[in-house]
Amino acid sequence: MLSDESLLEILSEWSFWDAEPPSGLTRQLALPKALQADLALIIQGVRRCGKSTLLSQLPKHYHIPLAQCYYCNFEDPRLMNDLDHKLLTRIKTLARNKIPAEKPCYFFFDEIQNVQDWEKWIHTQLERPKQNHFILTGSNSRLLSGEFGTALTGRHITLELFPFLFAEFKALFPNKTLEDYLISGGFPRPLTFDQPYQLLQEYFNDIILRDVLKRVHARTPDAIKQVAKMAFETCGSELSYRKIAAVTGLTVDTVKAYLEACESAYLLFACNYFAFSEKKQLSKQKKYYPIDSGMRFSTTNTMNRDLGKSLEMMIFLRLKQTHDQVFYWSELHKGEVDFVAVRGKTIVPYQVTWNGSEPRHEKALQHFYENFPQASEAVFITRDNAEGFL
Repeated sequence: MLSDESLLEILSEWSFWDAEPPSGLTRQLALPKALQADLALIIQGVRRCGKSTLLSQLPKHYHIPLAQCYYCNFEDPRLMNDLDHKLLTRIKTLARNKIPAEKPCYFFFDEIQNVQDWEKWIHTQLERPKQNHFILTGSNSRLLSGEFGTALTGRHITLELFPFLFAEFKALFPNKTLEDYLISGGFPRPLTFDQPYQLLQEYFNDIILRDVLKRVHARTPDAIKQVAKMAFETCGSELSYRKIAAVTGLTVDTVKAYLEACESAYLLFACNYFAFSEKKQLSKQKKYYPIDSGMRFSTTNTMNRDLGKSLEMMIFLRLKQTHDQVFYWSELHKGEVDFVAVRGKTIVPYQVTWNGSEPRHEKALQHFYENFPQASEAVFITRDNAEGFL
C-alpha cells in the first residue's frame, strides 16, 4: 500500500497547488451555475475528448482557490494496487488535514470507473455532505447504471462531453473550413499533431483495450476491432448483425454485445428506427455512427472521403447532444428520412445532404408525414447551412 507521503506526492503532481492550470479552449458545455456539496457533478465522454482539460478549467470558472482543489487521475500506474474505496477515504483525509473544516474542499476525480466500489463511497459522502464537493469524470456511458444510479436520483448532475463542435474548432482555427473539420474530426490533440490519423488510430486501439475489452471479457481485442471497424465502414446504413457474424465467425449475440460495449465506451452510437411502437422499433435494424469523422477515416479502408456521409454523422452527433432522442425512418419503396429528432412532444424530421435537396428527399418526407402528420416542419441541412447546426 502506498504511504501517505507517496500519495500526497501524487496528488501534488496532479493538482495545481504550485502552478496555474494550462489555458485551453472554453468548451460549449452547459455547466451548473454553482457546485453543491450534496450534488456530484459527473462528466462523461470518450477518452481524449478533453475531460481532464475541462476539470483543470473549473476552479477558474467557479472562482475556487487552487489550494482547496485536490486532483487525482485514477489511471496513474502508481495507484494500480490501491484502487478501491479506501484510497478515496485516504485522499479525503489528507485533504481535510490541510483544509480547515469550515472551508470547502473540492475533489476532482478523473476516470473514476477504475476505482472499485467508488459508487458506494460517493453515495455515502453525498448522504452527509460536509463541505466536500465531488467532480468526477468517466469514459463509460453506463457509469450511473444499476443500483448506484437509482440511489443517486436527484443527487447528481451528469454532463456529456464530446470532441470539439465545429464552433469550437473554428475558434481555434478561424481560417479552416467545414470540409477541414469533417476530414480532421474534433479530437483536440490530433488537430495540432503532424500525423493526426496515426494518433487517432492509437485512440481507437486504446478505447478498445481499456474500455471495451474488459466489459465483454474477450481474450483479445482483435474481433472487437473488426466488429467496430465494420460499423464504422457502414456508417449511416442499416447494420445486419447476422452479416457481421457471418463475416467474423462470431455469434449474433456476441456481435451485439461487442457493439453495446463500444457504445458504452462512446466509440460509436446506435440510431434506432422511429416508431411509436417499441415492438416495431426493435424489429428494425439499427444504424451506427462513430464518435468522430476523423477517427472513422483513420481506422477504415474508406478510399474516398464521402463528405456527405461525414456531414450526416456529425449532424447526428449534434442532434444527440441537443435532443432527448434521435431516430431514423425508412420504408421500402417510400424512401428514408435521415433523422427524426424528438424533444419532449416535438418531432422534427431532418434530411442531410451535401449538395442540396433532391426529389427523393421530398418523396420520403411526404410518406413520413402520411404516417406522422403531427410532426413539425422538416429541416434540410446541406453544406451551405450546416455550420449553423454544428
